[in-house]
Amino acid sequence: MTRPASILPLLIAAAGIAVFSVMDALMKRASIAVGAYEAMLLRSGLGVAVMLPVWRARGGRVPRGALLRLHVKRGAVAVCMATTFFWGLARTPMATGIALSFIAPLLALFLAAVVLGEKVGARAVRAALLGFAGVVVICVGRARAGGMMPGPVLQGMGSILLSALFYAWNLILQRQQAQLASPEEVALSQFLVGGLILLPAAPWLWVAPGHVVLATVALSAVLATVSLMLLAWAYARAEAQLLVPIEYSAFIWSALMGWLWFAEGLTWPTLVGAGLIALGCWIGTRGTAPVHIEQTAL
Repeated sequence: MTRPASILPLLIAAAGIAVFSVMDALMKRASIAVGAYEAMLLRSGLGVAVMLPVWRARGGRVPRGALLRLHVKRGAVAVCMATTFFWGLARTPMATGIALSFIAPLLALFLAAVVLGEKVGARAVRAALLGFAGVVVICVGRARAGGMMPGPVLQGMGSILLSALFYAWNLILQRQQAQLASPEEVALSQFLVGGLILLPAAPWLWVAPGHVVLATVALSAVLATVSLMLLAWAYARAEAQLLVPIEYSAFIWSALMGWLWFAEGLTWPTLVGAGLIALGCWIGTRGTAPVHIEQTAL
């Protein structure tokens, strides 16, 4: 059915990004403690444990055919994206890591035109470029301030750039998946497929985690579940080009988490860049055109 575009999907997407940013900080802690592989495997298992009862209670049915293939494809892309991202984030300041990841939403705007057939409007392009300009200001400011750049940080930045390639594809698959499956099915499939992909390496990479790590990953699994469901709901009700600029707001939350939890300082370039990012989000989402509302479970 068609009706005037609502601000609600945009607000829900913004909330999903904020929750994801807190989850990123928790996963950085866990990845520093036990490594990105174990943190991801733990989160996948706990995520399945949380989502399976919810999915069953909502009358979930085992997907088949094209939908099952789409779940497997996105799950595989997402686990590659997340593992390389958290491996890099454990070695890189949060603000720098998130700044690098913003290459992906910029690419996804144009992938949406190719893969989904969406029309990329001039306002959406300006918003994405303005957000990216904010990222450049932050990176240049860090370089001029003489920020630390030892080998592990360079490796971490490279891993995050690799993650960004997967992230751009993930954003497009997210839009396709959200149109065909309920948010709880989307979340469950991502945890389940990711866990099954990671599990075979457990005999060589698994180390028994402590209680603090388990609690940290458990909380991150809950937050990841909430975020996945919020984003699935939003992407089922608004075009990717309207929602992708909101991805830039993650930097604001990540900079705050880095400052509070990891003693990573905030500088004037960081604040200016965050302002540009927020302005880009506002430009990209105001006065949106009517959208097609999909019939989904939530």
